[in-house]
Amino acid sequence: MRRSDPLERMWLQAIEILERVERCNRLLFNIRRSHGRLPAWEPPVDIVEGFDDLRITAVIPGISPEMVEVTLEGGMLRIAGQRPPPVMAGTTRVHRLEIPYGRFERRIHLPPGHYELLDSRYHCGCLELRFRKRI
Repeated sequence: MRRSDPLERMWLQAIEILERVERCNRLLFNIRRSHGRLPAWEPPVDIVEGFDDLRITAVIPGISPEMVEVTLEGGMLRIAGQRPPPVMAGTTRVHRLEIPYGRFERRIHLPPGHYELLDSRYHCGCLELRFRKRI
């Protein structure tokens, strides 16, 4: 029988604690109760800049592309929409809700420059935007 390594056990406990903290952060700080038109959550994004383009990917699962509003004003990109709750009041029993729902909005300050939206596509729950840098 192998003796347990105390250092390995401590690392495993630390990793478990960090995972719990991350779950709490997502639930408490990124998801807020929506009151009317105020956003309840912000989708995470990736921003990747190339030589002559800028690509932004926003994770918005379960939302049809027609329900997403994308606006670009000056150096600010705004992605907004609504993800309806997956439950019907009084007809379902919720065991766990970890995926955010309600109104969402994400405002992103773009890197300095002028941008023109080249194309957008919705794929596997992600909105992918590609901008051309104009000089």
